[in-house]
Amino acid sequence: MEIPILNGIFTDNAPSLRVSYPINLVPVVEPSGISNGYLRPADGIVSLGTGSGVDRGGINWNNVCYRVMGSKLVTIGSDGTETVLGDVGGTTALVSMDYSFDRLAIASNNNLFYWDGSTLTQVTDGDLGTCLDVIWIDGYFMSTDGEFIVVTELADPTAVNPLKYGSSEIDPDPIEALLKNRNEVVALNRYTIEYFRNIGGSVFPFQRIEGAQVQKGCVGTHACCLYIEAIAFVGGGRNEQNSIYIASNGQAQKISSRSIDKILEGYTETQLSTIKVEARNDKSSQLLYIHLPDQTLVYDHAASQAVGDRVWFILSSGIGSISQYKARNFVYCYNQWLVGDPTSSSVGYLDETISTHWGSAVTWEFATSMVYNGSMGAVLHELELVALTGRVDLSAAPTISTSYTLDGLSWSQNRSISAGTVGDRLKRLLWSRQGMMRNFRAQRFTGDSSAHLTFVRLEAQIEALTR
Repeated sequence: MEIPILNGIFTDNAPSLRVSYPINLVPVVEPSGISNGYLRPADGIVSLGTGSGVDRGGINWNNVCYRVMGSKLVTIGSDGTETVLGDVGGTTALVSMDYSFDRLAIASNNNLFYWDGSTLTQVTDGDLGTCLDVIWIDGYFMSTDGEFIVVTELADPTAVNPLKYGSSEIDPDPIEALLKNRNEVVALNRYTIEYFRNIGGSVFPFQRIEGAQVQKGCVGTHACCLYIEAIAFVGGGRNEQNSIYIASNGQAQKISSRSIDKILEGYTETQLSTIKVEARNDKSSQLLYIHLPDQTLVYDHAASQAVGDRVWFILSSGIGSISQYKARNFVYCYNQWLVGDPTSSSVGYLDETISTHWGSAVTWEFATSMVYNGSMGAVLHELELVALTGRVDLSAAPTISTSYTLDGLSWSQNRSISAGTVGDRLKRLLWSRQGMMRNFRAQRFTGDSSAHLTFVRLEAQIEALTR
C-alpha cells in the first residue's frame, strides 16, 4: 500500500493532532505515474562574495542588484563584486527600498536616503520625522513614522510639507508598514489595514477607499509583502492570536493552519515584530517565506490550489536540529536569485543542483500520515522509499534513517541504510522487518544534504491482523 509523504502527523501533550511539515524538502504536486506528488530537495545556497556587513535588504534597480550590508549601500555584481556607494547608518535592522524613475529610496536607521546613480543624499527636512518605511507612488515618495503618512513634494522629493500629512484613522493603532498594490497605497496598521487612492489636491493627495478596509493588521514593518497580487502579512485583529493572512478586496483569508499557528504561538510579540516576510515566484511555485528567528515557514499557493489544501514546508540551515534559515532578501538579478546571510556578510545565490547552505551540510526530514487498520493492528514486513537516487555527495557515504511512532509522541530508534553512490540511479531504498502496530503508526525519515534525493512514494508491505 502507498503511504502519503507530503506531510505527516504527530501528537502533542495537549493532547491534539499536529501536522508535521517537511524540513528542507519542497512538496511538488505533479502526477508522475508513480504518485500524484513528490518531495524534492530545497534549493541550496552557494557563496558568491562578501559584503561590508550583515545583509539588511536588497532590490533590483535598472538591472543592478543594490543591497544594504551593515551600514553601507552597495551594489553586487554578477560575479559577487561589491561596490560601496555610501553610508545609510544602522547595523543589522532590516531596511526598506523602493525606486522612482531616477531615484532609489532607502529607509534605514529611521532616516530616508536617495541614490540618484551617482550621489547618496539624506533627506534632512525636519518635517519628515522618523522614517520607518518608504514606497514610491504617482511621483511621491511616501513614508510613515508610525502615526502619520508623509508624502514628499512632487517638485522636490527632499522636501516635506507638514500640511500634507495623512493618517490612517479607522482604529487608534500605529501604522506598521506601507505597500503599493495596483497603484493604491496600503497602510498596514497593527490591527487594521486601509487602502488609499490618489485624488490630487493641495493637501494630502490620497483619499481612503472606504470599502477596502480590512479588520486585521500587521505585526511589524517587514512582516508583510506583495504576494499573488494581494497583501500577505503576519498579524491579526484586536484580541486575536497572530496568524498568517492574504488580504484582497476588503477581506483577509487565513492561510495558516492550526499547526502553523501553534508555531507562531511560540514567539513573543516583540520577536514577531522584527520578522521578514517575502515572496518568490519561481518556476511553477508561488512561495511565501515567513522568516522566523530560528526557522523559516514557506507557503506554496500554486501547490495549495492544486491539492485543495494548504501546502507548507520548513527551511532550516541546521544539522541535526531546526535553526535559522540563512538566506533572505531575495533579489532576482543576473538571471539568478541572489540572497544574503542574516548572520554574516556573505552574499550568495540559490542553486537547485545542491542542498548545502554556504558549503555546510543541512538536515532534511519528513514524516507520513498515520497508518490505521481499524484498531486491528498489522505487521509491517517491508518499507520501500521510492526515490530518484544516484545524486549524492561523492566525498561522503550518505545514509537515510527511519523511525516510527505508535502514539504520535515518542519515536523508536533510527534504522539507517545507505543512500547509494554517485550514478547508482537504480538504487532501491528498502527497510525489512519493520515490526508491528496494534493501533496506528506513523513513520519518519531523516538524512542530510549529502543525499540530494527526490522522494516520490513510500510503499509498505503490510499484513493486516484480525481480531
